[in-house]
Amino acid sequence: MQRFWSSRWLAPATSLGLGLGLGAALTGRRLQPGPEEGAAAGGLLARLPVLPGAAAASLPAGGELAKYGLPGLSQLRSRESYVLCYDPRGRSALWVVERLSAAGLSGAPERAACAFREDDSVHEYHRATNADYRGSGFDRGHLAAAANHRWSQKAMGDTFYLSNVAPQNPHLNQNAWNNLEKYCRSLTKYNKNVYVCTGPLFLPRMEADGKMYVKYQVIGKSHVAVPTHFFKVLILEKPGGEIELRSYVMPNCPVDEKLPLERFLVPIESIERASGLLFVPNILKRTSNLKAITADGTGDCLSLQRSHRSLQ
Repeated sequence: MQRFWSSRWLAPATSLGLGLGLGAALTGRRLQPGPEEGAAAGGLLARLPVLPGAAAASLPAGGELAKYGLPGLSQLRSRESYVLCYDPRGRSALWVVERLSAAGLSGAPERAACAFREDDSVHEYHRATNADYRGSGFDRGHLAAAANHRWSQKAMGDTFYLSNVAPQNPHLNQNAWNNLEKYCRSLTKYNKNVYVCTGPLFLPRMEADGKMYVKYQVIGKSHVAVPTHFFKVLILEKPGGEIELRSYVMPNCPVDEKLPLERFLVPIESIERASGLLFVPNILKRTSNLKAITADGTGDCLSLQRSHRSLQ
């Protein structure tokens, strides 16, 4: 069976960066904190070793151009179980980062007590609602998975904000994607920490006229964007200090759950180019002992260092 994605779709033309990190550069703090969020020093944000953003833009904090406020900045949300960067245009997250550990997977929260709900820290013009998903044919697919955060009722409950959700094909959500989530949890048995970054992709494909187009469906009155694909980047901290990188892409369509997950491994550069995000430079600031796992099971750190150095 052939792979569902094509390398030509992972083209540099698609960029979802939307000025990641710009808000931090302007204010030095998180923007528009939700009513349930703690101080900037709290939540998962303070515990993350890296964030998947590009270098922050250098702009003055005030001045004549900002006298009436700037119309939009990257929107970070730091909650108990994850950090996300929200995309108000797509009504979902650009990326969500969570930390998995063996201890965090144990506990007895009641999933039945959790309910999908609007994120009232997002302006009503830009938030998804449950009504948008009703009758759409898509699942409310968690980006930070609920089962990853069994250590507290609140941590699990926070994953049910619709800002942590994207429209996902039901077969994918309940089968192959679920297998990938289970695999991520299994890695906590052999690694000190497992950091998982998940997000949507909107990839171009060639149409009959020979031109490349980015086309995607929207659902509901809020026009929630339906991703063409999803990515998941795993940053594994080994007991000996080595960092291992694994990166996956799955199409947002039915996928044979019997296919080995290795079939969906892609070079991290493909996700960086397609999403507008950067992972490797941020990781290399903290370690030189990085190995990226490829589809053939091998790892190569030197080529990663060279390719990113050439862009500086």
